[in-house]
Amino acid sequence: MSQFDYIKDIARYGLENDQENLMNAVNQLIVYSKSTKKLNFAIQLQSILKDAAAQHSNKLVKVGSPVYFNRIDEKEINDLLLDKITSDYRFDKLVCSANVKDALDYFFKEHKSIHLLQQYGLPVSNKLLFHGPSGCGKTLASYVVAGELNKPMVVVNLGAIVSSKLGETSKNLAKIFKKAAQEDCIIFIDEFDSLGKVRDYNQDHGEMKRVVNTILQLFDYLPQTSIVIAATNQVSMIDDALLRRFDVNLQFELPTEVQIKTLIELTLKGNHFKFDKPAAVTTIIKLSQGLSYYSIQKTLISAIKKSLFAYKGKVVSIAKIIDTATWRQMIKEEKKTLIKRR
Repeated sequence: MSQFDYIKDIARYGLENDQENLMNAVNQLIVYSKSTKKLNFAIQLQSILKDAAAQHSNKLVKVGSPVYFNRIDEKEINDLLLDKITSDYRFDKLVCSANVKDALDYFFKEHKSIHLLQQYGLPVSNKLLFHGPSGCGKTLASYVVAGELNKPMVVVNLGAIVSSKLGETSKNLAKIFKKAAQEDCIIFIDEFDSLGKVRDYNQDHGEMKRVVNTILQLFDYLPQTSIVIAATNQVSMIDDALLRRFDVNLQFELPTEVQIKTLIELTLKGNHFKFDKPAAVTTIIKLSQGLSYYSIQKTLISAIKKSLFAYKGKVVSIAKIIDTATWRQMIKEEKKTLIKRR
């Protein structure tokens, strides 16, 4: 089925007020969106489902009852999250350096053998720091961790957590960590360096120290079955005491020629697309150096789309051909944009 087929089913079941089939259709669209790499769209749909479910359940609870007040507390926590998701991403979807792969592989072995390690009183790593340029796989790696360990992941909304009210940021962080401990899930905090910018909110230096101390305490008391993943593009801005608390500190870097080739193969795997001039791909790979994984994959997918549109209505077999000239031009434009940003 195509995306449009799922949308038509959603429209039909919605108009018929068929709640069960409507929910099934939306969930199928979420799965389809993930499989076609429309991750942001899938996350937005999951968020809509979550809000709808919360509104429906609140209607069934008597106002003022203990359950009602528990749900108010739950709503406050949910406001601090961008989303709570499950991931079907696996290790083979991640293109990165050998050092990162080896470290993550060892991390997975630890958690898959957690009972053995606990039996001998050995600590289990559960705090990871991913740092490096934008678009180099930090967020994808967090989805891989969630998928490999089959754990739900809560994505923290830093904009909601960081507050101008004295002490409020620390309280918000404590709520998130409490939820993670109760539900045995992964906490993902992107732009982690922002937690060191509390002074930007016209507060004194003491408030910044209070937030750092709170995180240190939360890290120390986090159950070993729960996991924190922090990601940042600016690791130098993070407090040294915080850096020392992370069990795994991984640097994600811009791709090498070999990694770019692997990324291309992974992107084209299973869809039978081929380049019109295979020999030209080597030149494009060299030209792509300096760009992130995200930028390279984005331009390749755009080139595939443009090639399909160009061959629309022509011989079907030709429609599987990727115009290398189109992709080369898009790579050049992406590099110009990157230079302007600098």
